[in-house]
Amino acid sequence: MRRLRHHTRPLRGLFATLLTAFAVVAALVTATAPAQADTTICEPYGSTTIQGRYVVQNNRWGSSAPQCVTATDTGFRVAQADGSVPTNGAPKSYPSVFNGCHYTNCSPGTNLPARINGISGAPSSISYGYVSDAVYNASYDIWLDPTPRTDGVNRTEIMIWFNKVGPIQPIGSQVGTATVGGRTWQVWSGSNGSNDVLSFVAPSAIGSWSFDVMDFVRETVARGMARDDWYLTSIQAGFEPWQNGAGLAVNSFSSTVNTGGGTPGEPDPSGPAACTVSYATHVWQGGFTANVTVKNGGSSAVDGWKLAFSLPSGQRVTNAWNASVTPSSGTVTASGLNNNTQIASGASQTFGFQGTYSGTFAQPNGFSLNGTTCTTA
Repeated sequence: MRRLRHHTRPLRGLFATLLTAFAVVAALVTATAPAQADTTICEPYGSTTIQGRYVVQNNRWGSSAPQCVTATDTGFRVAQADGSVPTNGAPKSYPSVFNGCHYTNCSPGTNLPARINGISGAPSSISYGYVSDAVYNASYDIWLDPTPRTDGVNRTEIMIWFNKVGPIQPIGSQVGTATVGGRTWQVWSGSNGSNDVLSFVAPSAIGSWSFDVMDFVRETVARGMARDDWYLTSIQAGFEPWQNGAGLAVNSFSSTVNTGGGTPGEPDPSGPAACTVSYATHVWQGGFTANVTVKNGGSSAVDGWKLAFSLPSGQRVTNAWNASVTPSSGTVTASGLNNNTQIASGASQTFGFQGTYSGTFAQPNGFSLNGTTCTTA
């Protein structure tokens, strides 16, 4: 369901001449053009993209009561959140926005999953809008796994509680406090029966913050709940409501993952595999094809391979073969299909796509395989 926002401007004065009439009509047409529509999602697991790089999801998993979220240009708001569940159990849902992959739904152009010891930083920022007539937390949900999986539940879940309203608490029990990102947090640890959960709870509400997600990941590794050779698979921000929740909002959200961590000049033997990409094109006026070969130069296989690169301005993918390439422009990600999701040590995978372009044709200037920067052949 889409809501259109219309803006109108009244006509004033009389039409003195035909020329004036045309001018006024033209101005009216321009003034009444609709702005970009917000998108309202009421399907339990419905989602949409914003800014061409993040996914907004309704994610109503713990209740049958209606819930709707409205995706905006910069975030989302909870439009409807009926019903309630006991506060000593799981919440109703997790309406949220994310960078990465959640149950095979990957945000456009993401370079997640990425190996932890290959990430130099993961800056993120958030601005929340709170309400007082509900029971909920406002939280980040950060997922870690030993493998670069994009489906299902991962091994370790990090939660950052920016705010909590009502008689609720994280999974497990409080195990102490910690200073992370320059702030002091209550630290809770436990398991939900499917995965380990490490929660950082703010003593008082935080309305907005810019920070590095890797500060919390490294704290989790230091506590033995993850390893440096595991993968960061998803960075999510939203709300867990137990009762009501309409009016809660993520006013703005950003998330970037910078790969290329580790000691300069010293390869990490347990780190990401070396990779080489060859990019061969056939170009004609307004169109082109690209045949891409990705070689795994590491000593172990790459499972669930994802090659990320940025198409130059004016280029758009129209179809692809031997891989899924999404989105169609900007920063795109090529992913293996069911029969070619692994690249064995020393082996290669080849895929191709056809596209259109405007202006001067150019090739991408960089590639990364599962978060690792590749050399170009």
